[in-house]
Amino acid sequence: MNGLSTILIVVGLFLVGGIISFVKQEMPKSLVVLLSISAALCLVAGVLRLEVWN
Repeated sequence: MNGLSTILIVVGLFLVGGIISFVKQEMPKSLVVLLSISAALCLVAGVLRLEVWN
């Protein structure tokens, strides 16, 4: 596990927390969708960069 994959996973989890907060505050759905896409991309990139398959 290198530093970049760790950072991407942490940022993705931070964005997931933001999604939960924004849904509770009834923020606009477009903002929640944007955060969801960003969180998914960060988490997928972080998991794919893990070096467990080598």
